[in-house]
Amino acid sequence: MAAFFTLYQDLGWSFSVLVMLTFLLAGTVKGVIGMGLPTVAMGLLGVMMLPTQAAALLLIPSTLTNFWQLATGGHLRGLCVRLWPLLLMIVIGTMLGAYTLGLGNGHGMARALGAALFVYALCGLFLPTLNVPPAAERWLGPLCGLVTGLVTSATGVFVIPAVPYIQGLRLDRNELVQALGLSFTVSTLALGVGLFWNGAVGSAEMGASVLALVPALLGMMFGQWLRQRISALLFKRMFFIGMALLGAHLMIVG
Repeated sequence: MAAFFTLYQDLGWSFSVLVMLTFLLAGTVKGVIGMGLPTVAMGLLGVMMLPTQAAALLLIPSTLTNFWQLATGGHLRGLCVRLWPLLLMIVIGTMLGAYTLGLGNGHGMARALGAALFVYALCGLFLPTLNVPPAAERWLGPLCGLVTGLVTSATGVFVIPAVPYIQGLRLDRNELVQALGLSFTVSTLALGVGLFWNGAVGSAEMGASVLALVPALLGMMFGQWLRQRISALLFKRMFFIGMALLGAHLMIVG
């Protein structure tokens, strides 16, 4: 039981409260727009701790909330058949990056995280939704998966370019939400294997990650309630602006 609190004791209670509030906010964002928990968590935690520590903390909240997301919708088998080249290359890219890049934990990884957040925000704010022709899925899916895996291993963020690619498949709303959940689940599990491989995850990190699940789930439920009462488009715009500012900050200060 002590392992659940070891990391938080090392961080101190003030930082621990900030970690819990971060996961509450990240869960709220995911509840409103269907994604963003690992992106928000990595971005904010990356300011407070090493990126590898932040990535280890999000493993359990990200995995279980994404399982929740992909379990609903009724399209899982069809999406697995359609997206398996993307998903396979995400795993291969993450493992390749973990082996070659070693999931670095210094200023370089923090700046890479900031760059990934900044590019993701600019894409969300200014680029139109892609339109992926069916004929292009055969080669573009694996390419996006490989790049996403490499970015994941370097930054702990797994939205670029997988999210724009999946959005470009023109899935209906339920399929899109489930497809994003599937992609994020595979990415999180692959990242977890890479972190274990590089010795970045131990009992203290896993215990802390389990506790972080509580505010993440509370935030997600609050976000789903909030989604019925605010403009999702306005919220998403504010989310991308916040990610751009956070990314710029991380790139500057590392």
